Amino acid sequence: MSEIKPNFDELFERVITYPDSEFQERLSELVGLEDQKARLTKILSLLVNPSGIENWVKKYHKDATKVVNLVLKRPPLVVLEGDVGSGKSELATTIGDAVARQEKIEISLLPLSLSTRGEGRVGQMTKLISTAFDYTIERAEKLKNKAGGARGAVILLVDEADALTQSRENAQMHHEDKAGVNAFIRGVDRIGNGKLPAAVIMCTNRLSALDPAVKRRAADILKFGRPNEEQRLSVLKDSFQELGLDEKQLKKVVLATGENSNREYGFTYSDLTQRLIPAIILDAYPNSPVTAERILEITINMQPTPPFQDKI
Repeated sequence: MSEIKPNFDELFERVITYPDSEFQERLSELVGLEDQKARLTKILSLLVNPSGIENWVKKYHKDATKVVNLVLKRPPLVVLEGDVGSGKSELATTIGDAVARQEKIEISLLPLSLSTRGEGRVGQMTKLISTAFDYTIERAEKLKNKAGGARGAVILLVDEADALTQSRENAQMHHEDKAGVNAFIRGVDRIGNGKLPAAVIMCTNRLSALDPAVKRRAADILKFGRPNEEQRLSVLKDSFQELGLDEKQLKKVVLATGENSNREYGFTYSDLTQRLIPAIILDAYPNSPVTAERILEITINMQPTPPFQDKI
């Protein structure tokens, strides 16, 4: 009896289609990550729609065909690496909107579900990963345009990538996990060899745990850290000025969210936006206004998320 092919809904959390105003707004709210935004937009644009760089070279460097070919031969994989709450997953989820608008095409994001690891049965994870790439490639093939630019594109998103692509050099690694890594590598190579309008984004806070062959295939590895003082100011400024803080009061709060004598790390992006600001509002709601004194007190008493400890 032939094995039943996993259905689409088993593999992907949902399908996100860009451009989309919701994701455009969410992307704009990722302040302090302008360098990562710009670089990832360029990389993905070249991977899913190479006609852009072909037009660029015709305009500026007509004889640079070898250089362009080297750029276009890069595997269709980008790794986003950084600490918890650093914004990498949110950027991976929203960046497709910027690429879609820049390239004037429709892009589908397929977020791979963590359930893809399966239940440990022999061959299951390999089958699930292979099938996920089958669906991705099937969609991308329909969008390929032999005459030039892509008519659309597909991005496969693998969050917490170290759960699927741990290094095969680990002596304790199960053979089924190794087979899954092999399937993942084959999938990336299938997209690249087929010159399809598709790319893979991987997010991880354990870059060292990824298989070396996976890292070698990355067109780029973008690093994400905790926001520095300037970036924390960018995140908090608009919200706290709306609440009545002046520059001096805001400066105190920004400094309180950074490193200090009691800890060697500051707040993450998600600490600022998902914990601190809501905690301040909920503290005052519904019977009192927000005050600068209370904002600072809550900030000082809140502990940021500890850095991820990579224990290998």
